Amino acid sequence: MQALWISLVVIFVAELGDKSQLMALTFATRFKTGPVLAGITAATALVHLVSVGVGRVVGDALPTTAISIVAGLAFLAFAAWTLRGDELTEEEKGKAARTTRNAFIAVAVAFFLSELGDKTMLATITLATQHGWFGTWVGSTVGMVAADALAILVGRFLGSRLPEKWIKYGAAAAFAVFGVLLLAEPLIA
Repeated sequence: MQALWISLVVIFVAELGDKSQLMALTFATRFKTGPVLAGITAATALVHLVSVGVGRVVGDALPTTAISIVAGLAFLAFAAWTLRGDELTEEEKGKAARTTRNAFIAVAVAFFLSELGDKTMLATITLATQHGWFGTWVGSTVGMVAADALAILVGRFLGSRLPEKWIKYGAAAAFAVFGVLLLAEPLIA
């Protein structure tokens, strides 16, 4: 349960302001919310299953102290990445606008491809090096889908009045706190 809750919170925060949220909002303006969320869920579950597999292999191969230090540095890097921000490229905006195929398939394929190498994938790998794979997988998947669902709902109600700057700062601060805690863990133990 601990892996599930930690992963859910970390990935939810990581997804705030991410380009995947922008994609979710873009698809939701074009398609019904149900197929969009189903496509997001399917793609996320698959990408995060691969992520926890990679994380388990890495976690089994490295000593605990090294994992904690690398994870702490990774989370500090995620904080910086979050502050830099993500935007959809013109090509990504165009693909979302031109899609006329089945909404579920279009969203699932777009999300799967956009998440490969994304910070939420890397964060899931990092979490899986220290926590159980199943809880990390379920928690990271639920956290990402919840953040994207929130973006769709809030975006529909508030439009362009979202306090994106504050969301970005809050997410970056949370990553920085996780990073510092992970770096301090080997020193305290």
